[in-house]
Amino acid sequence: MQGQLVECVPNFSEGKDKDAIAAILASVSGIDNCHLLSAEPDADYNRTVVTLVGMPDAVSEGAFRIIAAAQQNIDMRNHTGEHPRLGAVDVCPFIPLRDISMEECARLAHHLGNRVATELNLPVYHYGAAASDDSRKVLSVLRKGEYEGLEGRLTEGESVHSNSTRWPDQGPRIWSESTAKFGAVVIGARPILVAYNVNLNEKDAKVAKLVGTLVRSSGRLLKQEDGRRMRIPGMLHAVQGMGVPLDSHGLSQVSMNLIDVEACPLHWAYEAVKSVAADHGVEAAGSELIGLAPLESLLASGRWYHSTPDSASDEELVDAAVEGLGLSSLSPFNPRERIIEWAAERSE
Repeated sequence: MQGQLVECVPNFSEGKDKDAIAAILASVSGIDNCHLLSAEPDADYNRTVVTLVGMPDAVSEGAFRIIAAAQQNIDMRNHTGEHPRLGAVDVCPFIPLRDISMEECARLAHHLGNRVATELNLPVYHYGAAASDDSRKVLSVLRKGEYEGLEGRLTEGESVHSNSTRWPDQGPRIWSESTAKFGAVVIGARPILVAYNVNLNEKDAKVAKLVGTLVRSSGRLLKQEDGRRMRIPGMLHAVQGMGVPLDSHGLSQVSMNLIDVEACPLHWAYEAVKSVAADHGVEAAGSELIGLAPLESLLASGRWYHSTPDSASDEELVDAAVEGLGLSSLSPFNPRERIIEWAAERSE
């Protein structure tokens, strides 16, 4: 697998039904130069995060098949889960890895969106580098109102959206049986983003929600009795975050997207959450990486946790990061499968 290398991370809204998950994942088998590196179902979020890596056209084909299979196997009218979502495939970003530009990834997103709109008759929004204007670049903005608000959004009823973000970029602008079953999909292009959750020893997520507002970049919105508002920035740079319960483990999590893992390394996020939670009497209980992460992000944390980082090998630094961050606290963490460069080497 030489030449251009692209990553795609479709997130589909099913984390419990094993048969449905298996059917959706089976749809990408047999595609030359497209490799399924990981699939991580989460029952609490009721969501599965998939990582595809390979040549651009092959990966785009894999993403299309996942969306088509999700259309067949998921009915959003019956879906509940802790994670925000807009449709059966909630988000589908392309990420440049090798010899491919962000602009080319944006073109991949537009091409896939056109196929989804015309062949599957589904509403498509574009975000990130594929956004049609600046108001649509941020995923959380396009996702606002979630699936439950989509009917009003597409029927000119009540909606939290203005006209700048209300309508899909491609596909039907009506509420139909097809849209009711699937919802909408957000397809985009972005740099590498690390989805990272820190576990807290509490069940109700009270402290986790508090910590999320303190560490995330957007911070906390303060509202005065006279209607004035003031936003106080959070502790960490380029981080989205929220607190959620993790019922299956009797824990809570501060669920974060590290938008720029160089600006906010994994160990910064972990230690910040750990410190603030401790101030409120709650202990951290390790952490969880969702999907894959670049090698340098683990090496950077390994240099913090290893006692003699200057003489340590890459493997030793990664082991130190896994131990220091508690990445195996919920399930075994295999670096050869979870680090992008190492996993890609195994598949080539």
